Formats: sequence, C-alpha cells, structure tokens
Amino acid sequence: MVDIAQQAALHPASARDAIVARVPLTAIDPGQWRALAQRAIEPNGYYLPAWELAVSATARGRTSASALPACDGTSSRLIGLMPVISLWRSLKIPLPALVSAHPYGTLCSPLIDRDAPIEAATRLLQQAREVGAHALVLNDVALDGAAMTALGQALSRDRLKPRVLSSYMRASLDATQDAETLLREALGTKKLKELRRQRHRLEAHGPVTFDVARRPDEIGPAIETFLQLEASGWKGKRGTALVQHDGDATFIRRAVPALAETAQCEIITLRAGTTAVAAGIVLRHQDRAFFFKLGIDERFAKYSPGVQLTLELTRHLCADPAIASADSTAGADHPMINPIWRGRFAVGDVLIPLRRHDPIVALIHGALLGLNTAHEAARRLVRRLRK
Repeated sequence: MVDIAQQAALHPASARDAIVARVPLTAIDPGQWRALAQRAIEPNGYYLPAWELAVSATARGRTSASALPACDGTSSRLIGLMPVISLWRSLKIPLPALVSAHPYGTLCSPLIDRDAPIEAATRLLQQAREVGAHALVLNDVALDGAAMTALGQALSRDRLKPRVLSSYMRASLDATQDAETLLREALGTKKLKELRRQRHRLEAHGPVTFDVARRPDEIGPAIETFLQLEASGWKGKRGTALVQHDGDATFIRRAVPALAETAQCEIITLRAGTTAVAAGIVLRHQDRAFFFKLGIDERFAKYSPGVQLTLELTRHLCADPAIASADSTAGADHPMINPIWRGRFAVGDVLIPLRRHDPIVALIHGALLGLNTAHEAARRLVRRLRK
C-alpha cells in the first residue's frame, strides 16, 4: 500500500505543495479515506472506500479508476478525493480532460473535507492541472450541494466558472418528517387506500413482513435474494441485472458485506409468507441514505410490490433519528419513486475549466455538447420504438 506522505517525499515539488500525483485508488490509505468520508462536507455513499474500491476492481465498464487526492498544507492528512478516468477512456474523446469515475450509483460529488473545504477544492483543481488536464468533467453531481459550492468558490479565485452541461431534478426524501403525514400528502387518501387494499390481497399468500438485514450473517442470504429478484424481472430480460455479469456480481457481493460491517449498508426485503416479493439495497453515509437498486417478483406485480417496499422504506427511514434525508438516486421523472418522495434536488453534469482563456476547453465543451445532443436523439428514437 502506497502512503500519500511517502509519495510526496519521492517528489519534492509535490511535497512542497502537499499535492500528490494522480494515483490508483488502491494506493489511497483506506484509513485516511474512511476518515475523510466521516468529515466530508457532503455525503456520498457511492464514494465510500468499500464501495468504490469494489466497483473499480471488477464492475462492468468501471474498472481501474484513478484518484486525485489532496492533502492539507501542514501534514499528510487527506482532505479531498476525486475518483477519475480519462476523457478518452470515458467517452472516446481524444482531449486532455479527466472525468469523474462513475461508481455504479448516480452520484459523483467528490469527498471534500468540511474542516477545509476551499483548501481541499483548490488542491484538487491544482492537482488536475499538474497531471496535464485542461478540464474536469463531473457527471451526476448535486449542483447545489456543498461539494460543488466549494469547487465553485475555489474556481472563482482564479476567475473561472463551472459550466453546467445538463441537469435534471431528482426525487429525495425529507426523513425528518412524520412518515404517515408525508405519505398522505404525497399520495392522497384514495391512493393510499388502494395500496392498503393491494397489501391485504397480498396477505392471501402469507403474512406480509418487512425485513432489514444489517448484520454480516444476515447480509449474505439477503444479497442473494435481491440478486435473484432483480434478475427475474425486466432487468434480467434486458441482460442488465447485476448477477448476469461476473464482474458486477463480484463487486456487489464484496461491497455490501464490507459496508454492512460499518453499518453503512442494509438490504430491505418485503415478504408474503416465506416468499420474497421485493428487495432493495440502501447505503448510508453520515445522515443520508441512498436507495441504490430495487428488485421485484413480477408474478406479484398486481400488488405493486415495489411501491409497497418503498412505503415501508419511507417509514423505516423517517423513524430513524440517524437519517435526515434520502437520495432516490433515480433518473428524472421516475414513475415509481417520484410520486412517493416529493422532495427534489438538482443533479447534473458539469465542465470545470482549469485554465483561463484556454482554447482546448472550448473544444472539450463543444465535443461534450455534441455528444449530449446525439445521445438525446438516440434516447428519443428508442422511446418511439418502444411505443
């Protein structure tokens, strides 16, 4: 394991500025990484070390990420971390930029120390410059989150501004509210009555129970149940279920138990008798939960098992004093979660220029906008074909 301070000692210029060269994620001291995550100005369960290291080791299309780590100016304490890959590797664009490494979860806000946010952001930007990048492309970041605010303030010192490439509003849960009040206001009395009727009908298959697996001895069987449910539905038909790819299956079987050991992951399951009808994976970081994935048994589709599980998850999180909010990590206009979790926050892709009046940044910007236009046209075509 390569220690950050040792690397700095090998490079006098880096040691002088307490900035370390871009390194493999596996070279970051895990203890320092975990400590930084505890101090992070903005929670991101997908950049916890146990999760991101498992993703980078085997996950389909997401392996071998590098890191931009930043240390403070007086010691080797890690104060910033941004997992990245090259623009060429990410999008096949041959221009000198780094892209946030996608952690198999739709949030890439970097870890920035709340005790030194501007210093951490400044050093991350400087490190990107030192490894030859002309820009950073941060995908799926919370646009109004504390991490982007710190990066924006650091950029303003150099009279630079981030450029939003695309954005959407994502569903979230205010878990400080009373769950029943929240659900009644979100869904209305009539819809809740219908869902209760569906649940009563589901009870014909056995008592309906909501289980939460947290302990390592519970997590193993629960993850296998989830994987089976996910593969049994439409994701299995499309070939995108986690268990259908060896690398993805290895990543999730490694990450979930590792996070469960530190109470940062749980698997929720809804059962009718002994039959699991829905299951989901939930990450926890600081006071925020992250609803990663959901799998259902489509034989029970007429009882709305995914909605029933989400109602129970809402009650579970609202009853937990350690959780203040939950990120659905869903796309825009998600038909299941959006009507239930009515909170919203802006998520988007951001281009961060690293030099003023840089013509290469203009090229990068133009290439990304062109690619976004092409992708949107392809998505519209796919939607029309499906209809």
